Amino acid sequence: MTGDFVWNERFKLDVGYGFLSTETHGAPRHHNPRVVLNDDSSTVLRALRVEIRRCQSFTFSVAFVSPGAIALLKQDLVEFSGEGRIVTSDYLGFNSPEAFAELASLQRLGIDVRLHNADGFHPKGYLFEHGNAVTAMMGSSNLTPSALLKNHEWNLKVSAAPDSDLAAQLNRLTESQMQDSVPLTTEWIEQYAKTWVRPNARPPRIPRDLSSIGPDAPPLTSSRLTYPPVATPDEVVAATLPPVLPNSMQRDALRALADVRESGEKRAIVISATGTGKTILSALDVRAVNPRRLLFLVHREQILDRTIQEYQKVLGGRETDFGKLTGTTKNFDARYLFATVQTLSQPGVLSQYPVDVFDYVIVDEAHRAGSPSHQRVLSHFDPVFTLGMTATPERTDGFNVYQLFDYNVPYEIRLNHALEEDMLAPFHYYGITDVTFDDDTTVDAKSNLNVLISAERVSHLIWAIETYGQSGVPPRGLIFCSRKEEARSLSEALNRSSLRGRSLRTVALTGEDSVERREAAVERLERGELDYILTVDVFNEGVDIPSINQVIMLRQTQSAIVFVQQLGRGLRKHPEKDYLVVIDFIGNYANNFMIPIALFGDDSLNKESLRQNLIAAEEAGAMPGLSSVQFDRIAQERVLASIRDTKLDDMSRLKAALVAMRNRVGGAPALWDFFRFESVDPVLLATKCEHFPALIQKALKEDSGLTDIESSALQLLSHEVFPAKRPHEFILLRALLDDIRMPRSHVKSLFDRQDLPASEAHIDSTIDTLTLEGFTEADKKRYERGIVQREGDHALALNPAVAAAYQSSSAFSAAVDDLIETGLSITKKSLDHSQPFSPGRQYSRKEALRLLCWPRKWASTVYGYKVDVSTGPIPACPIFVTLHKSDDISASTAYEDTLLDQSSMLWYTRSRRTLSSGEVRPIVANQVKIYVFVKKDDAEGSDFYFLGEATSHNAEQTVMTKTGDSVVRMILRFDAPIETSLFDYFHPAIVTPAPR
Repeated sequence: MTGDFVWNERFKLDVGYGFLSTETHGAPRHHNPRVVLNDDSSTVLRALRVEIRRCQSFTFSVAFVSPGAIALLKQDLVEFSGEGRIVTSDYLGFNSPEAFAELASLQRLGIDVRLHNADGFHPKGYLFEHGNAVTAMMGSSNLTPSALLKNHEWNLKVSAAPDSDLAAQLNRLTESQMQDSVPLTTEWIEQYAKTWVRPNARPPRIPRDLSSIGPDAPPLTSSRLTYPPVATPDEVVAATLPPVLPNSMQRDALRALADVRESGEKRAIVISATGTGKTILSALDVRAVNPRRLLFLVHREQILDRTIQEYQKVLGGRETDFGKLTGTTKNFDARYLFATVQTLSQPGVLSQYPVDVFDYVIVDEAHRAGSPSHQRVLSHFDPVFTLGMTATPERTDGFNVYQLFDYNVPYEIRLNHALEEDMLAPFHYYGITDVTFDDDTTVDAKSNLNVLISAERVSHLIWAIETYGQSGVPPRGLIFCSRKEEARSLSEALNRSSLRGRSLRTVALTGEDSVERREAAVERLERGELDYILTVDVFNEGVDIPSINQVIMLRQTQSAIVFVQQLGRGLRKHPEKDYLVVIDFIGNYANNFMIPIALFGDDSLNKESLRQNLIAAEEAGAMPGLSSVQFDRIAQERVLASIRDTKLDDMSRLKAALVAMRNRVGGAPALWDFFRFESVDPVLLATKCEHFPALIQKALKEDSGLTDIESSALQLLSHEVFPAKRPHEFILLRALLDDIRMPRSHVKSLFDRQDLPASEAHIDSTIDTLTLEGFTEADKKRYERGIVQREGDHALALNPAVAAAYQSSSAFSAAVDDLIETGLSITKKSLDHSQPFSPGRQYSRKEALRLLCWPRKWASTVYGYKVDVSTGPIPACPIFVTLHKSDDISASTAYEDTLLDQSSMLWYTRSRRTLSSGEVRPIVANQVKIYVFVKKDDAEGSDFYFLGEATSHNAEQTVMTKTGDSVVRMILRFDAPIETSLFDYFHPAIVTPAPR
């Protein structure tokens, strides 16, 4: 009865908040009505995933279903243990046979999938039954990726008590759906497929701004260029085909290439993710500049024919204009010559060409251009312009690709940006736990071959393919293994197995196999004669198989570059592919932290950033371009544990990043370079040593050129100002560097112009950071002097020594300017300054207290929480909670703090406190703003996640279990619910996937 009473009271609070008042009054906001849209803050998919995770049963009644939508929900459905029903129909023939096949596959998970008999079946309803409530979401959203993620949809989600009239109506509706429907069967799908006709595709919308297409890029500026006469009609290839027009990415890249040439540059490199149309882009640029002769250089003969075909589509012209130079074909005089570097680099071949014979040279896979054969070719020719193209310019052999192309990178589009632009096929990544054996062991980096090819692992692999692979589409997949013997043995085992009732057909390929055998296997895969090719690293790059619809990773991720290369094998669009399925088997690997680095292109080496990307992808349920990243709970725990346990910022990684950036910019990098190229976290770089120039000196052996005074000042700026998570100090410092002195009264106007909080407390706190006021004696000794000093009560000035150094030392002024520019950009990009803290972000105690405008020295005295009603713009109480206490923590502080749900937390004060204690009374009476910060355990470091503002409820005085000391416990209710994935991170419900 007590539980029901508490639930009823909380439900009434939600009803009151949702229907009667905008005041929360402590409402947990689990069951208040909500409008569900696809916008920046949420999606229909997110709402569905939250409800599936919480409910005991669900019923979906939707007219239209597509396989991609099921893929977006797949992991939630795999882990769902209740009763699930999906009702749909063949109304208007929208649902494809593949969609019905995918629905039928859910029956293996225990989900009841049914066909309704209504002629005009058109509902869009989602019902969820909880222990104490029923929730319905109804509106405009069908079960399709666009409806769940990006379409302009309106849905209303409401909840009702189980004994209410609404619950009774919904129950009758569910019963009628079941009575008027029949189970979906394989036989019905087969009959449906025989007569189904794909609905006509809707014509594309006409762009509102037709001028955005733009003119062709200007021609090359060189007297050597000549323009041949137009070919006669009978010489023109594919003259009746429509002209190839650039997409949005290609238009931007063409303009950028034209600008580079216009400025007089002779070389440039374009960085473009696999599958984004680099070849077509280069052909469009050739068409724009119309060179007299072109050389297109590749490292593998196998891609030449397809490259020539794409060029012919773009350029037209005579068949004889296009020629090959390979070991078997020698079209020496072709206007457009497509050559392998192996053949052209031979001295006897290269000597036949004058140095200026080609106006335009294109180097495909330009990251290979450091090879001796490439270097011989490139050093021989002197074209008007040389273009390099690559998806992965990063090298491990020390060769500087950027230098070869004069550090000109006119255009760059990496994987995530390409997905946003809809240039690649969407992918659905499933990170799943590798096989677990009876003794609870699993695969790790030391597993022997017998473990990798065991019958249990083969069964687990087939289960995963059946569960996560698209059911209605024959697989065309690549399986990447860790060893050659593993690939061969698994291929043999799979060939003795079946998938969905059909014998599997696979082959293993390694570097020991001939090029001819590899090509033959690829052709068989494309013709549908093979289901999978198992390999180690043979297909990392240089292979174009657009029809691939599965990539399976049976090995640990040892390189983010290789991971993206292997993922990219399946990202090319293809008429028979809706999306790519990626199944990653995650064992106990120390390198699991590389998975989010690769998936999100996160090179920050910042643990918070990696966790945030992982949590954000799980929370949203999708990535750009209708793609998704989903982990089962154990796999996610393994990835998060790897992030926690790995020292990401060790000197070897930092040195590699610094060298890579030096290669890119052609000199010692600045913090700004790392920010603008979305590389290593600049805050990490600035605080690893005394300051960033000290790190450069340590890693790259380049003297900082700083005096002791300059170094000390830069250390203060790097460790106290740069990580401050607010722009105030940067703005004040910039103004003082420009004017040296200013009245204190001007500081407020500086902040007001930037729409920043500008209370007296904010002004004093900002000044104190730069003057060292309020710092501990140890910090004052560490930094020696402040950057700024007060002149009486009403004026500020730069410290004279700092001002003199800034004027006289170019090294010091450049470092200071770099800190300010980068720091302002970071705070502008990632922080909302209307509130002190952003939910889901991490803060140290020092950072949190600074943002509350409290003295810096208080950070060392905040033991769990601190109440202050006199300092700062508002009375505040930050609470810092470590959920899992260390074993050696004293009994008097081993509190049982617990996250109860997404809206509330059980929290204990310090021991030997009562309801009448001075620090407790303001908390209980909600006379202070309560800010709650939480971390899992001390192994996560000193930073805490900010969960949100809270109010206290149900405070009561009790005693500590172990010591008998008095303590006050209460419920903290958050003003806004914690994001689901962040709550799961602290409060995981581990579900072990197992074959059903």
